[in-house]
Amino acid sequence: ETSSMLISFILLGKYLEILAKGKTSEAIAKLMDLAPETATMLIYDHEGNVVGEKEIDSRLIQKNDVIKVVPGGKVASDGFVIWGQSHVNESMITGESRPVAKRKGDTVIGGTVNENGVLHVRATFVGSESALAQIVRLVESAQMAKAPVQKFADQISRVFVPLVIILSLLTWLAWFLAGRLHGYPNSWIPSSMDSFQLALQFGISVMVIACPCALGLATPTAVMVATGVGASQGVLIKGGQALESAQKVDCIVFDKTGTLTIGKPVVVNTRLLKNMVLREFYAYVAAAEVNSEHPLGKAVVEHAKKFHSEESHVWTEARDFISVTGHGVKAKISGRAVMVGNKSFMLTSGIDIPVEALEILTEEEEKAQTAIIVAMDQEVVGIISVSDPIKPNAREVISYLKSMKVESIMVTGDNWGTANAISKEVGIENTVAEAKPEQKAEKVKELQSAGRTVAMVGDGINDSPALVSADVGLAIGAGTDVAIEAADIVLMKSNLEDVITAIDLSRKTFFRIRMNYVWALGYNIIGIPIAAGVLFPSTRFRLPPWVAGAAMAASSVSVVCWSLLLRYYKSPKLGR
Repeated sequence: ETSSMLISFILLGKYLEILAKGKTSEAIAKLMDLAPETATMLIYDHEGNVVGEKEIDSRLIQKNDVIKVVPGGKVASDGFVIWGQSHVNESMITGESRPVAKRKGDTVIGGTVNENGVLHVRATFVGSESALAQIVRLVESAQMAKAPVQKFADQISRVFVPLVIILSLLTWLAWFLAGRLHGYPNSWIPSSMDSFQLALQFGISVMVIACPCALGLATPTAVMVATGVGASQGVLIKGGQALESAQKVDCIVFDKTGTLTIGKPVVVNTRLLKNMVLREFYAYVAAAEVNSEHPLGKAVVEHAKKFHSEESHVWTEARDFISVTGHGVKAKISGRAVMVGNKSFMLTSGIDIPVEALEILTEEEEKAQTAIIVAMDQEVVGIISVSDPIKPNAREVISYLKSMKVESIMVTGDNWGTANAISKEVGIENTVAEAKPEQKAEKVKELQSAGRTVAMVGDGINDSPALVSADVGLAIGAGTDVAIEAADIVLMKSNLEDVITAIDLSRKTFFRIRMNYVWALGYNIIGIPIAAGVLFPSTRFRLPPWVAGAAMAASSVSVVCWSLLLRYYKSPKLGR
């Protein structure tokens, strides 16, 4: 019965272990299930009119095909909207909980769910090029990549098996010789066996109870669960190396534009110096700026649209339009000479700037905002303040990182005035401004040489050298561009809170891995001597081989289950 019980328990243990390990890669299965099986393709005639539609296997979609997405249906491939408007739930890809409004020209991601309107989507990235396929590939390779801490288990496992075989043979030999040489009384031997069988049972128990599996499972199971959980929350971790480095981070270098700020200028304030209706004022400004390619000009036109309900408002025609690069624009609109630009543009054009306007300009500069002066018929009529607003929660994120014993540093290519105003607003004490991309990387290396573990958070464009140099590179707001090679961790949303999630998840994962090692090593250190009969002389307690088999199975299963508890990970909530 010892043989059958032993085999039964080992098989049961293996079955439970496989069952539990299967759950660690559930994240990939869930991601793969997001893609719909079929799609409705629209058929067009030569004039570009829809003449029909047919249902096809979503794997057959080709680039430039037009797919119809009905309310409640899944978007079959990456693409952009060519007709219709709706809200799309992208939480399964980006982790963004609120549905995102989509209209003509907006991009959509395959696998997301259309909420309320009908959309016609032109496919751009299909098959293995799609965002979903890239995420699945990234998570798969992350789960296969070994964490450096795994080397510790590999080194132990290398000597573990031969050591256990020698220990079990020595245990059998010691008890066998002790029995033959009458080293213990005959009353110790159970009635159903002789001294040889007793010695054999001790030897087998040592071999069976010793478990290298628990050591081997300690790291990969936790890494698999963590990368899956991260992916479901919009944090794509590229394997065990990134996880291990992230949990040691004590210093984070932030880029400014697009990371701490939204990266898109918007109008934040308007001051009128003459008696004028705001709608009329913006009608003149937008008519002058609509032909400008400057980001500030575009921000002003975008703001002016808010005063008109219709989507495609046609502005009054601007005559004699002149654009002076880096200074401003001037044009004739409805018979009035309109000028929109900076202070030097006004002065060179012979326009007198009143004291009130100069005071406003100084005030705006201190706030790290760009002031645009508007003059009509050689007279200053108003000042528009444009700023790249700070992301919501930026201050709370920096404060929370401080409570996690992580120092924040801002490195930006922007001027010192703007950099200091932004760093003051978000609560960063250490700032480097006017830094070129290679200087950002130098700053990272300088911090590393001082013994710091550095993470770099950037938007992955001009930050690539620093992202590569850092111990952990975090590309923020990557959206569908998942394959940012430079980064170790890709944050799908433009949400700064995900920086905290990435570090917190890695710390929690490594706490589990350490506990797994403590349990696996502790189990063997305590279990092997008990199986060898250390307690037998004083208590007559011995561990039959089938019990040792059950204990061995339980150790592996418990390690996997402890890792699986990471599935219930919740990211920290700010302000708590």
